[in-house]
Amino acid sequence: MVAAGAALADEVGLANLTMGLLAERLGVRTPSLYKHVGGQKDLNRRIAALALNEAAEAVGGAVQGYAGRDALAAAARAFRAFILEHPGRYAATVGVEPDGPDDPLSTAGQRLLGAFTAVLRGYEIQEPDVDHALRTLRSLCHGFATLQVASGFQMSADIDESFEWLIAFTDRGLRALSRPSAGEAP
Repeated sequence: MVAAGAALADEVGLANLTMGLLAERLGVRTPSLYKHVGGQKDLNRRIAALALNEAAEAVGGAVQGYAGRDALAAAARAFRAFILEHPGRYAATVGVEPDGPDDPLSTAGQRLLGAFTAVLRGYEIQEPDVDHALRTLRSLCHGFATLQVASGFQMSADIDESFEWLIAFTDRGLRALSRPSAGEAP
């Protein structure tokens, strides 16, 4: 049922996903859904956990065997592709907070974070900067892909070329961050 809800969210948008619409899609009465989920909020949380697991698998699989710029490019492309293919379920991940360390959201989120952390190992980012670098990577990929999903790029330049430019720009920034001049803060 959660997978059906995630697919429907991708189709109609998370904001338009309702228990009634899902019940209709599944060919059941709406009250039947409450045997499986506690309501709309619970359904959205479960979709978010599913999406985070799927994104972690996509990004983690993409970076296997790569390091440095190659790992960055593979991770960024995989994350962007996931968001473009699954905009509704990805939207469920934004702003949702785990209820604790055993919450499936927490576990799934840690898997995705681990994949991006592995990318950063190739850049030798200093420990105090890892959280900042992770936020930067997520912001860049999230921002680009969600703008693309919303048809937010209206200029004539090729979108894929712009994304490759973003990867190159990010690579240069991460490399510069990993090698600050003696006595100089990055």
